[in-house]
Amino acid sequence: MGDQLAFEPLTTERWQDFVTLFGERGACGGCWCMWFRISNRDFKAGKGEGNRLEMQRLVESGKAPGILAYREGAPVGWCAVAPREEYSRLQNSRILKPVDDLPVWSIVCLFIDKANRGDGVAVGLLQAAVAFVRDRGGEIVEGYAVEPKNEIMPAVFAYHGPASAFLKAGFKEVARRSARRPIMRYYI
Repeated sequence: MGDQLAFEPLTTERWQDFVTLFGERGACGGCWCMWFRISNRDFKAGKGEGNRLEMQRLVESGKAPGILAYREGAPVGWCAVAPREEYSRLQNSRILKPVDDLPVWSIVCLFIDKANRGDGVAVGLLQAAVAFVRDRGGEIVEGYAVEPKNEIMPAVFAYHGPASAFLKAGFKEVARRSARRPIMRYYI
């Protein structure tokens, strides 16, 4: 599919597009892209509708917690990007702990519609995330990529984004605390 992609921040005006993309189940079993933002207890308690409402409240507060990708006017992808401190679970991660003391914006999730996977949407979203961060005064964009054990990675494990997509988008590996989890950065 060689047609053009368009990218827009998730705002209240685009909320229904986000819901359409994530579907009835909230992308991955009721996540609604809240897993990195809240405690495990709160996440489990809100799985499904509760997490959807939390994300909706976040968007309605005026924050744009990420970027939607569109093809021919339809939402086909999502990239969660925000200052690292907004993702409480990153603070306690042994593998994803801070690389240094520099302020970074973190990409914690890429979700691509099944019919559009393997089609450059992820790379486009990563490039759009860099522009989004640049427009907000950020200087470093960080992602927590995955490298598959085998050539084909099940989609449920790919939500961090494949390292190959980060590399194609101009990111460089800056740390690796696990064999399959490089930390990638783009310096603006």
